[in-house]
Parts: sequence; C-alpha cells; structure tokens
Amino acid sequence: MEEKTQEVTTTRTDAVAVNTEHPQKSFEKKKVIFRAHQIIWYILGFIEIMLGFRITLKALGANPESGFTSFIYGLTSPLAIPFQGIFRTAVSNSSVFEWSTLVAALVYALIAYGIVYFIQLMKPVSPKEVNQTVDNT
Repeated sequence: MEEKTQEVTTTRTDAVAVNTEHPQKSFEKKKVIFRAHQIIWYILGFIEIMLGFRITLKALGANPESGFTSFIYGLTSPLAIPFQGIFRTAVSNSSVFEWSTLVAALVYALIAYGIVYFIQLMKPVSPKEVNQTVDNT
C-alpha cells in the first residue's frame, strides 16, 4: 500500500521563508472557498427576496389570510422579529411599511459580506502575492 506524503516546498524571499503548497492542494482549497462563497450568496439572495416580498406585501396591504401572504409572513417573521421596534411602523389605511424589515435586510447583507471576507482570509497565497501586498502597505 502506497503512502501519500504531503509535498510542501519552502521558498526564500528576502530572508523570509514562505511555505508553498502543491498546486493541486492549493486549487482544492480555493475550490472549497469558491463553493462556500456561492452558498453564502445564495442563502443571502433567498433571504433578501423573501424580505422583499414581505415589505412589498405589507406596503400594498395584502390580505394576511391569503395562502401566499400567510406563507411569506410565516417564513420571514423569524428573520424580522429581532429588528422589530427599532423604528416606528408607518401605517396608512391597510398599507404598512416596516422599516425594521428593511434594516433586517441590510444587516443580513452585511453579515454575509463579513463571512465571505473572513473565509477569503483562508485562501492560499503565493510568495509573489505576499511580497506585493507587504511592499504596497
């Protein structure tokens, strides 16, 4: 049975040793990061669309007893509840504008951006990228 060994080379750049991984292993890490980005943006897109439906339905005064409207409200309530009470709700006849739901959409977008940025920090870097970044700061 063959034993696989991890190939790591060390490159010296200006008296600093930088470990570089095998290109295939680096590609695999980047592929996982790419998929994680796609999943996060997909989830955010779904949340934003659902919150957008909620805002639109409330603003147009949709019947909350309707199946679709009830479904959207039920699905988005857990997402909107933490933000309720931040701002007053604007009411005109049967139309309601929930500023708190708009804030929720913004906060969820910022959280997704922060997670993607954090995951990006795990991306493998080359010695050239290290030198360019360090030299430019």
